[in-house]
Amino acid sequence: MRQAVDAGLRRSRAALAVGFLLQGTAFALLVTCIPEIQRRYGLSDAMLPVFLAAVPVLAGVGSIGSEQLVKRSSARGVLRTVQPAVCLTLAAVGLGERLWQLAVALGLFGLLVGALDASMNMLGVGLQRRYGRSIMLGFHAAFSLGGILGGSIAWLGAHDDSGLPTLFGATAAVLTPLALLAGTRFPGRAELGDAVREAAEAAARSIPWRPLLPLCTAMAAAYIADASVSNYSVKYLTDGLHSAGDVAKFSYLGYMVAMLLGRALGDRAVQRWGAVAVVRTGAALAALGFALAAAAPGPAVGIAGFTLLGFGICAIIPQVFAAGGRLFPEDSDAAVARLNLFNYVGFLLGSPLVGALADAASYRIALLAPLVLILLIAPLAGHFAPGRPGDREHGERRVQPTAPGH
Repeated sequence: MRQAVDAGLRRSRAALAVGFLLQGTAFALLVTCIPEIQRRYGLSDAMLPVFLAAVPVLAGVGSIGSEQLVKRSSARGVLRTVQPAVCLTLAAVGLGERLWQLAVALGLFGLLVGALDASMNMLGVGLQRRYGRSIMLGFHAAFSLGGILGGSIAWLGAHDDSGLPTLFGATAAVLTPLALLAGTRFPGRAELGDAVREAAEAAARSIPWRPLLPLCTAMAAAYIADASVSNYSVKYLTDGLHSAGDVAKFSYLGYMVAMLLGRALGDRAVQRWGAVAVVRTGAALAALGFALAAAAPGPAVGIAGFTLLGFGICAIIPQVFAAGGRLFPEDSDAAVARLNLFNYVGFLLGSPLVGALADAASYRIALLAPLVLILLIAPLAGHFAPGRPGDREHGERRVQPTAPGH
């Protein structure tokens, strides 16, 4: 019986990793083709930040709404439905011709991605609880691998001068059946037991906000940087550095390769040098990457800057979650849920900020804004230390009644 359960968990874990990979592929293909989307729909630079900002807003709505859907069905049921639908909305973005069609397609994409992200991570947390050890980093590494795949597909499309209908339509035609197939193996009651319900109950418990605020700030700054790269790295190379469309795709591709390598080696770095040193170094590398990209005389240096930025960011985001879990070891799911909200805050702020500055001045100037914000993480690095002064106090406050506003 134990062997059968373990085999089921392994199959479910592999299927969920495939789900993360497919989502990373779809998202990367969409963001690396922003210049082509602009041209197809006649979308101005002034309107682009509005459309891009709408995606994380609607993703937040989708994430919140998915909680009710999960209660009525299950996280597996929601994920099985929304992941193939996300693939279809990707095709819709490539098939439309009018601006309202783009608005509808991106709106649906945002709503579905929010529900997908929430249900996917619920299943991941549930599996982690069953395994009794950390496995979430592997799922996010699969997302990064999908990002590399999506960026590579975008490069091939630009190199062969494929149109968006062909590129997005063909990719969706491959991803959709794969999503349906992976969905048959997503973890359910037999594999998870009460793990998802227990995680949801833990996330609903009240914990004080105050000790989490430095980590929330770091998370928002990191995702502002990530949104800047996701939405504008390719456009900066094409419009700012006059790069060819296929070469420009390497800006995001290099970023995702660095993220994958960094996540593969990040745990060892933390074990050897400690979380504080890794976070400070990551912030410095990220700032240097932005500076290098902003000052780049040509595409090659710009790509190198975004790649260096990936090595810096990858070290910060996982450590935010780890530090939050250490602050509230009995309520780590609640801490992670709160910190994850600032993922959306970062994406919501990052895209309009960079877009508005680029429209008012230039992309070189616009990249300085996330550079400054990422440097704010360095003085916050002390909050990432295990057993830092004040942790015991916060742990004791957790079990006391929480006053409003904490």
